[in-house]
Formats: sequence, structure tokens, C-alpha cells
Amino acid sequence: MNTFIVLFLAPTAVITEWMKTDPAVREAADKKMREEWDTWMAAHASMIKETNAGGQTKRVTKDGVSDTKNDIMLYSIIEAESHEAAANAFVGHPHFTIPEASIEIMAIRPI
Repeated sequence: MNTFIVLFLAPTAVITEWMKTDPAVREAADKKMREEWDTWMAAHASMIKETNAGGQTKRVTKDGVSDTKNDIMLYSIIEAESHEAAANAFVGHPHFTIPEASIEIMAIRPI
């Protein structure tokens, strides 16, 4: 089995605009996506080792530390037979109901 990190991304501008949506519309859409997400997670539970949400972000450069934002909403650590199998598992994922959303799957290698 191979290990991968899965990044669930959505442009911060899209999320900012979404937060301006009428709360009733937003809550209904969020509920639907959570239900679809839960169904997907249950169907793929054997491959998922960890899933967590991103939070406030700091950037560190040679010039110091600053607050920043990025497009990472969530991440998962998964196991799959191959990179292709891992990627194919996410085809049609409910995350894609978010406009301009994407999912990146990167192999984790020991160093």
C-alpha cells in the first residue's frame, strides 16, 4: 500500500463570495454537500486514515512570518495501491460542487 496526501482546494475568492449568499440558500447547499460528503467518506472509509480542515495560515520566509491565505480547505491522508487508484477514487467527489474546486493527490515518500 502507498500513502498519499490529498489536498481539497477552492479559491479563497470563491469562498468569500459564497459567504455573501443568502444564509438560507447557503445552509441548504452546505447541508446537501455534507450529506454527499458523508456518503462518499463511508464508501471510501477503508482508504482514509485521516481528514482534517485547514485553519489560519502563516507564511515563513527569510524575511520573517506573516499571515496569509491559501486555497487549501481540507486535507486527508489515504492509502491506495497506486497513485492512479488514489486519484480515480476522487473522480466525482462532492467537493466539486464548489465552483473552481480541485483536489490534488500527492505521494508521500520517506526521506
